[in-house]
Amino acid sequence: MSRLKGIAVSPGRAAAPLAHVVDTIDPPRIQRLEGSVEDACDRIKAAADAVREDLRAYAENATGTAREILAMTALMATDPALLRGACALVREQELTPELAVWQAAGDLADVLTSVGGPTAERAADVIDVRNRIIAHLTGVPLPGLPETLEPSILAARDLSPTDTANLDPERVRGIVTLEGGPTSHTAILARDLGIPAIVAIDPAITEVGEGTLVAIDGHLGVVYTSDFDPADYAHRPCAPLVFSGTGLLADGVRVELVANVSDSAGARIAAERGAEGIGLLRTESCFTDPIREPSVEYQATEYGKVFAEFPGRRVIVRTVDIGADTPFLAPDGAPNPALALRGFRATAHHREVIENQLRAIAMAAAEHEADVWVMAPMISTVAETDEFIEMARAAGLANAGVLVEVPSAALNAGPILARASFASLGTNDLIQYTFAADRDFAHLAALATPWERAILTLIQMTCAAGAQQDRPISLSGEMAGIPELAVVAVGLGIRSLSMSPRRLGVVSRVLETVNLAQCRELAGIALGCETGESARVIVRSRLPILEELGR
Repeated sequence: MSRLKGIAVSPGRAAAPLAHVVDTIDPPRIQRLEGSVEDACDRIKAAADAVREDLRAYAENATGTAREILAMTALMATDPALLRGACALVREQELTPELAVWQAAGDLADVLTSVGGPTAERAADVIDVRNRIIAHLTGVPLPGLPETLEPSILAARDLSPTDTANLDPERVRGIVTLEGGPTSHTAILARDLGIPAIVAIDPAITEVGEGTLVAIDGHLGVVYTSDFDPADYAHRPCAPLVFSGTGLLADGVRVELVANVSDSAGARIAAERGAEGIGLLRTESCFTDPIREPSVEYQATEYGKVFAEFPGRRVIVRTVDIGADTPFLAPDGAPNPALALRGFRATAHHREVIENQLRAIAMAAAEHEADVWVMAPMISTVAETDEFIEMARAAGLANAGVLVEVPSAALNAGPILARASFASLGTNDLIQYTFAADRDFAHLAALATPWERAILTLIQMTCAAGAQQDRPISLSGEMAGIPELAVVAVGLGIRSLSMSPRRLGVVSRVLETVNLAQCRELAGIALGCETGESARVIVRSRLPILEELGR
């Protein structure tokens, strides 16, 4: 048991004592309510409000992706569906407030998990806020990271979004989890923070004693519990590198480096880190009310705050992904919601929502100097493309494109791009829809990787269609922020990479060391590999800059 294997999701190496994380609380024991039903419901609401304010405070002190995740988790703390469910259990079954919250949160998490895709990721947020609300109600300590954590390698079933977002890279030298995948919150934030991380680790990790000196190799996806030299795993802080604001290959070929953001706070951070623009503005944060649609005026104001950060620069706005993070529009009664009314395909049932959003985007664009483009998620057919382009142009938005995140869009890229102004590859969803594998399910984590030949081929096909139709193709999935994959993407034909603002520096630094011919050579090597893991190992071996940077 000296060598435990998992899925590498964040590179780097370190040695430190192992610290097992307690990631949940015990179910409440007292079941029957004593006292007023209304008082019990008031206590639930007060505890939820306190948790929301705690999480908002965490978000204010965070940056980048961590800030976005914490802000969304704060909203979940007072989700009306959760609070209504808990209060209904108090009234109908006379449960204690803490047991009512436990059951209502469990039911909501099960529903979100069953939907799959991005919606399933919110189940972890529900469990996180459940634990926090119950801790407020009962006075028990919160699960999660110990307050006095010494430099350690953390082992957990999974880390809550709040715990992951608040990790200190000086104290947390590595992360290993039993669950999760390459695009889970834990993986994304570990990469942002420069912390070596492995998911879907061998369950034998739970048998390794607390405080045992172990070593983590985030390049290979291996934890060593013995027979290693700690000197080979000396701590190397992975501070973010500075981006000059212009993405270039060694031979001067331009590769635009832009950012993924969810709101104006994220846009401000992206601008401070030198992003050349916004390659993906997610808009679900405007659609958090579970009952009603946001007004056109409210949306225009929120989008305008982002546009103001990038005068004269391109900002690509993704219209709302209906059914993913939009409670009041969630599909009802579908046997498999992940394959039902998701994204733009739900437009026939909610056409006015997209029309109002496009009108709001156009209003905000008219008031600012940003070069505003729009794209629709989950486009699958040429007919859907035609419909969206027509809607965008009716709203006065000339540059309308599509997000390629299902295989049919890549296979139809030629005729789609004969209509659309551009395309962006959303590799997170493209991976899970190509392999029919939930990207957060640990048992399928080996499939949830952009290194697989099938994914690289779909990217290549989309880029070829873009070249044929003279349309730009960008990459906005998590793949764009992984330096060695960014090199491969450029070799496949990508000339615009959109990522977390924290990743801009390291990606630009690696791209500066290779020319276009080398990028194409490495892309060809990756395409020729029969397994994603062999492609990753070979490409990394050809990029010595990664070792120099400790990546």
